[in-house]
Amino acid sequence: MHGKRLAGTRRIVHQALPLLIGGIGIYLVLPRLLSAVTEWQSLSHLVWPFVVLTVVCQAAAFACIWELDRIVLHTKAWFPVITSQLTSAAAGRVLPGGGATSMALVVSMLSRAGIDTTDAATAWGTSTLLQTATTLALPVLALPAIIGGAPVDHSLATAATLGAVLFVLLLAASALALITDGPMRLLGRVLQWLLNTTIRRHDRVTDLPDRLLGARDSVRTTLGSRWKAAIAAAAGSTLFDYLSLLAALRAVGAEPRPSLVLLAYTAGQVLALIPITPGGLGFVEGGLVGMLKLAGVPVGDALAATLVYRTASYWLPLPAGAIAYRLFCRRYPDGGSPARG
Repeated sequence: MHGKRLAGTRRIVHQALPLLIGGIGIYLVLPRLLSAVTEWQSLSHLVWPFVVLTVVCQAAAFACIWELDRIVLHTKAWFPVITSQLTSAAAGRVLPGGGATSMALVVSMLSRAGIDTTDAATAWGTSTLLQTATTLALPVLALPAIIGGAPVDHSLATAATLGAVLFVLLLAASALALITDGPMRLLGRVLQWLLNTTIRRHDRVTDLPDRLLGARDSVRTTLGSRWKAAIAAAAGSTLFDYLSLLAALRAVGAEPRPSLVLLAYTAGQVLALIPITPGGLGFVEGGLVGMLKLAGVPVGDALAATLVYRTASYWLPLPAGAIAYRLFCRRYPDGGSPARG
């Protein structure tokens, strides 16, 4: 009886803790969110062609992600890749757990569409790894401007240094995962636990670490022949996302130095990795406004541009994800045939 009570208590704590942390995070950033909402009143002067361009760049960024997923999954199918990515991206923005929630959902959906669970998990991890690597490598592109004597605020220089350090650490972790088995086994155990505890399944997953190692070797071989296309897709996603922010700045009439905006963008992407709130909600807005201010953008323009950019990158994918999940369920009501091509 005591064991059952203890298990019940642990389950309640496990379910309530993410909500509590998320609530605290929202409370801390609520003033920034409220100021962003009031900024809507000042958006009457928007240059709408650039607003449209902001959305188009975001769509192009998503298209690059889909192509990257297709490369890693060894599939020519578009429908399961697009719908699962949109659904998982939307879920990661509104549900506690962020990336972990997205990972469990996309793996479950791809498995339902006929793609092997291990292949799906490996594809998600590889895609995320490449996207993060290209984002953290962005400060390198701004180094010529810094070295050339462009005026750079100390905080932006610190952000560039942090991005470079994270990039090196990411490369080291990636090399370790490709060369040794320990990190992949650990990832497999974590993912196996997530799948068994967060997704309703008839059969529990028990051998995912070993299967993940085999898939890692397969991905390593695959990227050996298509690594250029994979890197190009990952870089394209990051590039179009950055261009979306530049278009948002032009939409509010701001024309800052692109190299400084690049550093501000990188800092915002690092803040998005903070798991306290889904998708870094509030932290990204507050941090990006502050960094754009350091890049020479007036506070009002920085807040308005951030609002336009986050509407395109954060809020619009939410209804798109709901529609994608609806379409996915129609196509695969009880599972589907393999989506390989």
